[in-house]
Amino acid sequence: MNNLTESCGQILKTLKKIEPKTNFLNQIRVAKLSDIELISVVLTAEYLIIDSEHQLFRKLPISLSERVERSVYNRRKRRFFEYIEALRSKKV
Repeated sequence: MNNLTESCGQILKTLKKIEPKTNFLNQIRVAKLSDIELISVVLTAEYLIIDSEHQLFRKLPISLSERVERSVYNRRKRRFFEYIEALRSKKV
């Protein structure tokens, strides 16, 4: 499963089984990319050993890259650290 889109889809499907909520934080604006989708991108990048955001955004499909900017991705990724760790500890 080397394809980033397929990997992200599989991880998203598993996350939706584990966690029914799609958004964790209250935001003033509705984000184009839901919280659970952003977390699936973060976990996919870790799974595929993509260390740099530059490399990740080069490989992201247009359907995802047009929904989130790099600066927004980075800021939201840092805010979700606790949620990501909590999701990792849950069993499928």
